[in-house]
Amino acid sequence: MKKIYLPVLFFVFALLPLSAQDLSERIGICTSIAHDAILKSAGCSYLEIGIREFFVPEQPDSAFVSNRKEALACVLPLSTGNLFFPGDMRLTGPEVDLEATLRYVEAAMRRAQQTGTEIFVLGSGGSRRVPDGFDRAEAVAQFTELCRRIALLGGKYGVVVVIEPLRMEETNFIHTVREALEIVRAVHHPNLQALADFYHMACMGEDAQALVEAGAALHHCHIAEKDGRAAPGVHGDDFTPYFRALKQINYPGRLSIECSWTDMDEQAATAVAEVKRQIKSVYGDTLR
Repeated sequence: MKKIYLPVLFFVFALLPLSAQDLSERIGICTSIAHDAILKSAGCSYLEIGIREFFVPEQPDSAFVSNRKEALACVLPLSTGNLFFPGDMRLTGPEVDLEATLRYVEAAMRRAQQTGTEIFVLGSGGSRRVPDGFDRAEAVAQFTELCRRIALLGGKYGVVVVIEPLRMEETNFIHTVREALEIVRAVHHPNLQALADFYHMACMGEDAQALVEAGAALHHCHIAEKDGRAAPGVHGDDFTPYFRALKQINYPGRLSIECSWTDMDEQAATAVAEVKRQIKSVYGDTLR
């Protein structure tokens, strides 16, 4: 029998689709590219960067050159991005400038294609907030049309945009996974899907069954503890109901830790280890 060398096995595993890999090997952290080596040593498989800060979509292409070089030198892939829109870029209300917003989106996605970034998180609670007195049905129509146009750009550049539900303290529009799904299903495009953030779900009292209802429309997840949005393992929150739901739907996506760190360099490895421990308690030690 011919020997199969470890480098070959590693290469083959790297080519596997995410759905064929253990969920515990699809964990990242939301932070800047400067922390990539720390995340690698902590057991992360990717990094979730700030879209506006890293891709600088409001600036000319020349402003992105140095960031692109950093991305190529990064020890982890920049698979996902969040912090999409600036607070003064309105997504609902009378001040919406759809074409200007789409130019911003296209610039970000064109640059994301150069770094292999596959997912953009559409949270941006301030931007999407419905102004006081503005007709809510019109706001829904505005946001749905924006998402439709964004999805078309996503198809062009290979980026999937995921709508992130946020707790009431952060926005007055789209608080639950179920509400996000209404927009996703209205747009009905493969480059617009839903995100589930376990912290926001806990704050809003949304149960894990929402993940089962989302099914294939659930494309990305965030995780943090409810108390103070702490890193996993600080207070001992039990995330296994969410992981059981993800296992039930054969969830193929990633899981990013998005939390308030006391000291990320010190806490990252412990947080990742705790998430992996809870995943293993549900999934076991075998591949999905």
